[in-house]
Amino acid sequence: MELFNLNGKVALVTGAARGLGAGMSLGLAKAGADLVIVTSSTKSDELEAQIRDLGRRVHTVTADLGDESELPRVVEETLAAMGRIDILVNNAGIIRRTPAADHSASDWHAVMDLNLNSVFFLCQLVGREMIKQGSGKIINIASVLTFQGGINVPGYTAAKHGVAGITKALANEWAGKGICVNAIAPGYMATDNTTALRADEERNTQILARIPAGRWGTIEDLQGPVVFLASAASDYMNGHVLCVDGGWMAR
Repeated sequence: MELFNLNGKVALVTGAARGLGAGMSLGLAKAGADLVIVTSSTKSDELEAQIRDLGRRVHTVTADLGDESELPRVVEETLAAMGRIDILVNNAGIIRRTPAADHSASDWHAVMDLNLNSVFFLCQLVGREMIKQGSGKIINIASVLTFQGGINVPGYTAAKHGVAGITKALANEWAGKGICVNAIAPGYMATDNTTALRADEERNTQILARIPAGRWGTIEDLQGPVVFLASAASDYMNGHVLCVDGGWMAR
């Protein structure tokens, strides 16, 4: 189990106040990591308390990651609070569900700014620090729509395809510098982003019928994978997009 031990590591997780981000943050804390959680809204006192109860340090940064000018401050605050960054989890994201013919420019740019642009520029900023350290783990959150087209989500699909490209490009450049860059592609997860889908009886039935596991994923389902990719257990993994989807992509 020592391979999965994150004691003494500092993890920066975006979109961490709730949902998948909160779940992954707790998973990393359970494995021993201290946390910096980035949120666009009011900080989560409950999540902070849960992390502290595990004996870990935690610091919250409030920032609009869709605004590129705020990204350097996120890194600066993290370094001031924790002294280093060993793990970056780029999880923050939004989705806009509109048929492609009606997809507005504002929706397109909002999705791209947060789901794609912030991923690259945070990787770049944190990567510079990791290059100085000679080590680091970057985990980008992709999607099964990294591999598929989806329905009524052209901006989201394009961004998630781009996340895979960024992951592979950075892995090529940084693997030799001691930095592992990989991604997790969650399947259909029970989060706020999928509330409308789960409430649509017909669509919910169609989705469940396609998932071999027969259920929607939960936030706990990502805890093991994120700890694996953040730990020494995955030191020879570079540029991989790991599907955690109940078998969706195998169907």
